[in-house]
Amino acid sequence: MLEQLAPLEREISVIVARRAPRDLVHFPVAENRHARGILDTTIAPARVGRELAERAAAAAERIAERLDYVGVLCVEFFVLPRGGLAVNEIAPRPHNSGHYTIDACITSQFEQQARVLAGLPLGATAQHCPAVMVNLLGDLWHAGAPDWTKVLARPAAKLHLYGKAEPRPGRKMGHYTVLAGHVETAIETAEAIRAELGF
Repeated sequence: MLEQLAPLEREISVIVARRAPRDLVHFPVAENRHARGILDTTIAPARVGRELAERAAAAAERIAERLDYVGVLCVEFFVLPRGGLAVNEIAPRPHNSGHYTIDACITSQFEQQARVLAGLPLGATAQHCPAVMVNLLGDLWHAGAPDWTKVLARPAAKLHLYGKAEPRPGRKMGHYTVLAGHVETAIETAEAIRAELGF
């Protein structure tokens, strides 16, 4: 195995659903931010040029085809200077960076997985509007359960708690997604909620 230090501009990910040869779809390319090595925020659509997004989506679909993969697959890419792409991770399952699809897309990644398993046609993956997903880690429970009205007071924010009994630092306990007409507006609202929750 060879490794090389490379300057990275950002990370993006593509969720692909594949049922059979030439029967596959991809979701809008998403942009990921990490904190302490854990996915913190996903911005969809990614703030990259159209040509780069199309190349990433095409590469993710080729990977699914070459692996003869059936189901939902996530391919993460590092965006390099001058528009280069390097595959960072391949996750053979619905992925945390695709959770925005629950609220922002016609068909979520989870419904897509169910459709594949049931032998049903794939659903449309178009995105209704820009979205920002923020992970909620167990660190937030340091003084008990957070006040979720700080999320729900925002009309276009969606709260998802996973029902895990034991919060631990770094453990993904849920997420919230903010929908907006513009991606920058969604980012601003997501960050305002983060500040109100105190993390």
